[in-house]
Amino acid sequence: MKGILTIGLLVLSNTFMTFAWYGHLKFAEMKWFNKLGLISIVMVSWGIALFEYFFQVPANRIGFKDHGGPFSLIELKVLQEVITLFVFSIFTIFLFRSETFRWNHLIGFIFLVLAVFFIFKK
Repeated sequence: MKGILTIGLLVLSNTFMTFAWYGHLKFAEMKWFNKLGLISIVMVSWGIALFEYFFQVPANRIGFKDHGGPFSLIELKVLQEVITLFVFSIFTIFLFRSETFRWNHLIGFIFLVLAVFFIFKK
């Protein structure tokens, strides 16, 4: 149960972080947002990223073996990276339709998933 909760929290965390890092590129299509200066855009992104911590920190505490969770620190990090890639891919496909996924992207993603397999291999 702690493993599933950890993964769910990591997905939520990465969703907020992806919007914080890349959302401003899409928000630029809104007239009011284009009037903001760089410092204001950074502050908006920072405000979004704050919510990432509300999910990331509990995910790591719940999921970490030393706190009764199922994952080592290395496993948590690799899991987080693959979840980041998954969330980013969905974000890109649905919000940035001008971006194209090619075969080499798919192969790279497969290698990252294989990294998770090898990290979790006992």
